[in-house]
Amino acid sequence: MNPEIRIRGYHTDMYQHVNNARYLEFLEEGRWQLLEDHMNLEEMMNNNFLFFVVNINISFKSPAKANDIIIVKSGLGKIGNTSVVFKQKIINKQTGAVYIESDCTFVIADGDGNPRKLEGELKENFLNIPALEK
Repeated sequence: MNPEIRIRGYHTDMYQHVNNARYLEFLEEGRWQLLEDHMNLEEMMNNNFLFFVVNINISFKSPAKANDIIIVKSGLGKIGNTSVVFKQKIINKQTGAVYIESDCTFVIADGDGNPRKLEGELKENFLNIPALEK
């Protein structure tokens, strides 16, 4: 499920559009929703699988403004040996206009913060996540 968020005044800056830092929060909401939809996060955390973001690249396409309803779309980009990339975009629900596109790279670590190799059931869990819809 893709989260829908109504832009409120407190999301905007002095230019009356969404502040760039707020997009990070919207993207995080989308990633959590994607993981909750396709994995048992409680079980993963109980087994000391920790998620650490190591890189986020955002391309700003157009400004979102107060009262816009946005949809945060997220999907699997690629899987490496120890990292996963989620592709994301935020669009206007009514018009389909793209506000941002983003790639977020993260690693799965153990309880001591050491990266875990993505193999076996862990890798299969990520392979079950669909790619980002066009």
